[in-house]
Amino acid sequence: MDYRTLGQTETKVSVICLGTMTYGQQNTESEAHQQLDYALSQGVNFVDCAELYPVPPKAETQGRTEQYIGSWFKQSGKREQVILATKVAGPGPKDWIGHIRGGPKLNAIQITQALDSSLQRLQTDYVDLYQVHWPSRNTNYFGKLGYSYGKDNHNETIEETLKALSHLVESGKVRYIGLSNETPWGVMTYLQLAKVLGLARVVSVQIPYSLLNRTYEI
Repeated sequence: MDYRTLGQTETKVSVICLGTMTYGQQNTESEAHQQLDYALSQGVNFVDCAELYPVPPKAETQGRTEQYIGSWFKQSGKREQVILATKVAGPGPKDWIGHIRGGPKLNAIQITQALDSSLQRLQTDYVDLYQVHWPSRNTNYFGKLGYSYGKDNHNETIEETLKALSHLVESGKVRYIGLSNETPWGVMTYLQLAKVLGLARVVSVQIPYSLLNRTYEI
């Protein structure tokens, strides 16, 4: 297995990251544990999840992915062998996200609530990488084609979100912060604010990009 440095940190992560969004829907708890065991045996030390998972998102299964990973940590005792990433949900269509905190927002109160709930499900007292699942503003969610700009009804600013994330880093509950499904403008703004205000710096950006999905070039 090859490893790479996570952003501008000293943390090494495997080039293969185990995605877990099927845990609790398509995969049972025992299957999830088997996959985690196999991944570690092959040198994978990077595991990614989210408070939203599993998918498709439903109120009755929300958080189950983190619960399965948490029960594996408890049974295996291998928490320290894993670089663990999870995500906080931003606002989105209420028909598929409204069951999370009555409609999630990326403000300090909700981000703190989200992380504390994730830590409880994961049965750990910290996460290595805490990511914003998608922005708190109208944007081209998940690489949607034919996007047209519309009025933005979200109140949370990037500065507010970054300050909340930085507080979690200062508290020791989060080691690093990252972004998911973010735009180049959004990434630039996070980095600029971190530099100007002395806040936590984004160390990773997770986007749907591959030879088969090149929408970020459009």
